Amino acid sequence: MSLNVCTFSGRLGRDAEKKVLPSGTEAIEFSIAVDVGFGDSKTTFWLRCSMFGNRGAKLAQYLPKGQLVAVSGEFNAREYPSGGATKTSLELRVDKVELLGKPDGATQHAPEPGRRPAAKPAADPFDSFDDDIPF
Repeated sequence: MSLNVCTFSGRLGRDAEKKVLPSGTEAIEFSIAVDVGFGDSKTTFWLRCSMFGNRGAKLAQYLPKGQLVAVSGEFNAREYPSGGATKTSLELRVDKVELLGKPDGATQHAPEPGRRPAAKPAADPFDSFDDDIPF
């Protein structure tokens, strides 16, 4: 038995693209930039992601360029010929997507009209105690 489940996080390089396959199955495709290492040793690679079915089609609107996501699914490194050389495409058949933040440059939206603002947290009941506790 073998298991192939990988998880990556990164930012989308462009808006997710909806497609309909010849079989009629809906799909979305997007690529994420995944950083490896840190400091002067930091590098980035591109991961091509595809998600099939109704879930992906509904999710596409939430995947604009710059969106930070975590994706999990089946990984495949596919080789293909290109100009006399062999290149490798890193691909993930996505099973799960988690939105981790706002897209780059996104601003905070004002609350919708008629919607109550979030309640403020209750005051800490321990604020009224003196600092003279002997322990």
